Amino acid sequence: MKRLEIFGVDGFGEVGPGDSVGHMIADACSRNGIVLNADDVVVVAQKIVSKAEGMLHRLDRITPSAYARQLGRELDKDPALVELILSESKRIVRKGGRAMIVETHHGFVCANAGVDSSNVGLGQAALLPKDPDASARKIRADIQERRSQAPAVIISDSFGRAWRVGTVDVAVGVAGLKPIKDERGTKDRYGYELKAAVAAIADEIASAAELVMGKKDGVPVVIVRGCEIEKEEGSAKELLRPEAEDLFR
Repeated sequence: MKRLEIFGVDGFGEVGPGDSVGHMIADACSRNGIVLNADDVVVVAQKIVSKAEGMLHRLDRITPSAYARQLGRELDKDPALVELILSESKRIVRKGGRAMIVETHHGFVCANAGVDSSNVGLGQAALLPKDPDASARKIRADIQERRSQAPAVIISDSFGRAWRVGTVDVAVGVAGLKPIKDERGTKDRYGYELKAAVAAIADEIASAAELVMGKKDGVPVVIVRGCEIEKEEGSAKELLRPEAEDLFR
């Protein structure tokens, strides 16, 4: 019988600039009696990675440009927050209501360039890590340094979806697993050849882990055990749809 386990790492503690998230994960697992396996996937909330990498900004220390002030009036947003969003954006894809959908420097198309004020303290906002894949690789290496095992690592964040209400967590950084499961060309149990069977396995794992993480439960690290993954270095960039194939931009 297939079995999938998803469990949080309790008592993680507050993360500050310069902390090793990987070492903290390994130590928290030890305190909780969790023995990490090489086949596990460790899902880490983007916020604690951003905190460790010093990607927090105080809004009262930001001087918004004239354009940020204009957009702030148009969208009913704090101009300082808009300035941060613009600084993280290659271009604005859509805007309207109170929403800014942008393409980030990483290539993600998402609301507000991933800039978020939740779970970081009042008057502050967190940016996405500069290189989330590199961050995931560093976490994986630091876990291995402490525990002699190198489970795959996913850094997750909440993204909205174009045609459905609500957010789901997706993988913004990946290390140690192939983020795409491509079964095109294989046959289903009735003999039909699959033509569009490409699953975003890293996103699926991130979304499943969020059921345990929650938004306000203080569980920033989740272990997913029993999921079939293909091991390789991996990169979240593999999950980005090429612009030429994107019918929605």
